[in-house]
Amino acid sequence: MGILSKIAKAGVAKKAIDAAKRPENQRKAKSAMSSVQKRRRGRRT
Repeated sequence: MGILSKIAKAGVAKKAIDAAKRPENQRKAKSAMSSVQKRRRGRRT
């Protein structure tokens, strides 16, 4: 069972990496990160 689990995890990771390479997903990730950073900056004051 351990081998099947590792294969499944590798497949999921590959799919996530491939999705992250797409330009539209990169834009979404950048905007999400900037909103998180803005929230953190607001809490410090």
